[in-house]
Amino acid sequence: MRSFTKTMLLLCLCLTLIAGCAKSAPTAEPSNGTSGNAGQEEQQGAKEEQVELTFYYPIAVGGPLTATIEGMAKEFMEQNPNIVVKPVYTGSYADTTVKTQAGVQGGNPPDVAVLLSTELYSMLDMDAIIPLDEFIAQEGGEAYLSDFYPAFMANSQTEGKTYSIPFQRSTIVLYYNKEAFRAAGLDPNKPPQTWEEMAEYAKKLTKEGQWGLEIPVSGFAYWMMQTFALQNGKNLMSEDGKQAFFDTPENVEGLQYWVDLAKKDKVMPEGVIEWGTVPSDFLEGKTAMMYHTTGNLTNVKNNAKFDFGVSFLPQKKNYGSPTGGGNFYIFKGIDRKKQEAAWKFVKFMTETERAAEWSIDTGYVAVKKSAYETERMKKYTADFPAAVVARDQLEYAAAELSTHNNGKVTKALSDQLQAVLTGSVSPADALKKAQEEADKALQPFNK
Repeated sequence: MRSFTKTMLLLCLCLTLIAGCAKSAPTAEPSNGTSGNAGQEEQQGAKEEQVELTFYYPIAVGGPLTATIEGMAKEFMEQNPNIVVKPVYTGSYADTTVKTQAGVQGGNPPDVAVLLSTELYSMLDMDAIIPLDEFIAQEGGEAYLSDFYPAFMANSQTEGKTYSIPFQRSTIVLYYNKEAFRAAGLDPNKPPQTWEEMAEYAKKLTKEGQWGLEIPVSGFAYWMMQTFALQNGKNLMSEDGKQAFFDTPENVEGLQYWVDLAKKDKVMPEGVIEWGTVPSDFLEGKTAMMYHTTGNLTNVKNNAKFDFGVSFLPQKKNYGSPTGGGNFYIFKGIDRKKQEAAWKFVKFMTETERAAEWSIDTGYVAVKKSAYETERMKKYTADFPAAVVARDQLEYAAAELSTHNNGKVTKALSDQLQAVLTGSVSPADALKKAQEEADKALQPFNK
């Protein structure tokens, strides 16, 4: 018995020693080169490396776009669980710019934001944004960029670098009430093609309780003025953002035409017409035609109780519209991981299928050519041809007014436009003064 007990003790001791040796010996590497423990550590590290992004965005058109944006951000987070995107609705484009500038100056910029594409030089003047060329190169460089419409890229690039990616982009289009056309004896399938025709049509459409035309002034007066400049001559600024071309005979003629629609032809309200009320007036039958962004197309489609049409803006010497809307910017002053995560978010928000979805949901132009080749977009545009009018007008579109010291330059023009439209100054005197103020604002950039 003792011998048996001793034997068992020796056997247990041997087994203990073998187990100890086995425990201390190195384990074989898994086939993927990562041990089970290392994999657990990697997963734990991934959780700890979660990146949080603050995303500023504006809304400048009608409709429930806040929910649309937040839904897209939620979808992104579901696909990228290590990135948390916090969408922050920041009001109008102007409000968003002010809040962004305050954040930059206070050392607390957003990580990514949608700002007007025209804020390019303002953001560069503040040293607030990063060039995106390194990220773009990873996506194929020029092959990646070539899918975006050139007219939209015009406000995204300067001095050989790309600083923003088009997102909610537009042109100005003419909306018209086909039922009002029929009542006035006009062909509902033939919108006005020239300045002269627009004035003539507007006269026939004007009656008690209904204006023939409304062109908004508040908020984007300079943008509306660009339509007349482009249709009668050239754009309002140089490509490098260092010069403004306000005081020209062609612009004086264009502004006089705009003034005459209200004061001489009596087809439009005098004074300042509010940006936000024009679509409401159109939907309520208070105006038969309106100049407005294509970004309001889905709002009009969903709420118009009448048959309506959409067309190019009427021409003088040629067709023309400035592009408009917002681009994605990624900011300096944030760490590299946030910049990389922000780029992933920007890329996601502008993917082909999503660009098509965004255009259908909002009325904005899909920023990528490939979006119009998707089955969903083909079906939508076949059923609703008005959705391609703004896109087709891109052939005649040009960059929106954007310069260094952009706030002062744009304000110089907008203030003078309002002075003309409210009747206190002539077009020639207003544009002369706007030119003087713009030249002064741009002087530091022309030394």
